[in-house]
Amino acid sequence: MNRRSALRVAGGGVLAVAAVGALAACGDDDKPAAADPLIAQETGARTDAAAATAAIATSPDKAGALQTIATQRTAHADALRTEIDRAIGVYGDGTTPSRRIPPVTPTAPVPPPAVATLRTQLQQSQRAAADLAVQLSGYRAALLSSISASCATHAGVLLA
Repeated sequence: MNRRSALRVAGGGVLAVAAVGALAACGDDDKPAAADPLIAQETGARTDAAAATAAIATSPDKAGALQTIATQRTAHADALRTEIDRAIGVYGDGTTPSRRIPPVTPTAPVPPPAVATLRTQLQQSQRAAADLAVQLSGYRAALLSSISASCATHAGVLLA
């Protein structure tokens, strides 16, 4: 084998290694992205807000507290959606990735829930947010801790 043939073989080997690396990188993009753990929290917040709004019909004496809960749980859902969107990112042209999951729009429960049922639902939301907060870190953990504390206040003070 002369020197020219040896260089051709070596060059072909380098190209093969580069092609295998490029193909391996393309293969990773085909895997579905893991679901953001905040999506379930957003869904719960929107469901709680819809339930609180519906519960006004069964407990008009607690309408003020129920409206406060609905407003604040909607704000929680909006804050969670903002964080979910921030984590997904935005392309350079300002568009979002196709993997973006749209916000949920729950329907009001029929028949409207009793205050005791809503209290239990809020306690479950509080526990779910607290459990997830200890698994995450940084802003996400702080956001979930704040939501957990708010749900505890809703269930223990506003609906007491």
